[in-house]
Amino acid sequence: MSIDVALLVLRVLVGGLFIGHGAQKLFGWFGGHGLKGFAGWLESTGLRPGWLWGFTGAISEFGGGLLLLLGLLNPLGPLAIVASMLMAIFKMHWSKGLWNTNGGYEYPLVLALTSAVVGLIGSGRFALDTLLGIALPLSPIFWGGLVLAVLVNGYAILSSNQSTSKASQGKVA
Repeated sequence: MSIDVALLVLRVLVGGLFIGHGAQKLFGWFGGHGLKGFAGWLESTGLRPGWLWGFTGAISEFGGGLLLLLGLLNPLGPLAIVASMLMAIFKMHWSKGLWNTNGGYEYPLVLALTSAVVGLIGSGRFALDTLLGIALPLSPIFWGGLVLAVLVNGYAILSSNQSTSKASQGKVA
């Protein structure tokens, strides 16, 4: 029972924060810039088209957070969060080192790993999956989804680095 309560607390906290984080990007709520602002910022980092990556990232955070909070369709929600945090870690934070005080990847790493743990062990007894009798095959979906997330993120980061490098070469010439 205590593990189920701990999973509920973890899901509600992390899922709720991701709903808010995604809502900043999707709707401009909670001081966010909305999808247009987020997409424009992503374009400036070399992620093109910005609207596609912006929508994908925002919906991964908002929808993943909602699924995590509700304990619904596990491990899909945690995987969406892991995918979003992988992009944040490797595209935005990696070059700044580990520690958050320097803008590093410490915090997104903790969020990714926390979500991954829930994705691997399940949402617990106090989840909609349990209430509705939904039992997705955790291991194959989790590991397959993780591989897909790494491939998509890798493609996005590599292509954005190439476009950023081409743009900087054009400015020098």
